[in-house]
Amino acid sequence: MNDKAEQPIPYTFSKEERLCSKRLISQLFSKGSSFNLYPLRFVYYTPEEPLSGSTQLVISVSKRNFKRAVDRNRLKRQVREAYRLNKHLFTPHQEQAPRLLAIIYIGKEKKSFDTIQKKLISGLERCLIK
Repeated sequence: MNDKAEQPIPYTFSKEERLCSKRLISQLFSKGSSFNLYPLRFVYYTPEEPLSGSTQLVISVSKRNFKRAVDRNRLKRQVREAYRLNKHLFTPHQEQAPRLLAIIYIGKEKKSFDTIQKKLISGLERCLIK
């Protein structure tokens, strides 16, 4: 096999890509920029100190809008899956991609996966432009 063959896109969402640090999450929400693409809200920030190579992500769904955990978990799963399938948009622009990213579902009703995916793609592209 040729070593210089093009590597396939890794459609994974690993532990290193999850944003778990309370310090980084508070930094993201205090210093980050945000915009809304209904039903999603994007908050993004690139700190001065270097982090791991890829973007770290946190996903949130409001308990106020979705009382049942089943509904919240389903929406989080759909957003996570849409991100997993489309995070390759950041790959060619790795230096411009935000290092910390929060995606918050702000809609009041459940949307289809196709709607969520379209809005997420638009949001990821907009994160790169800013």
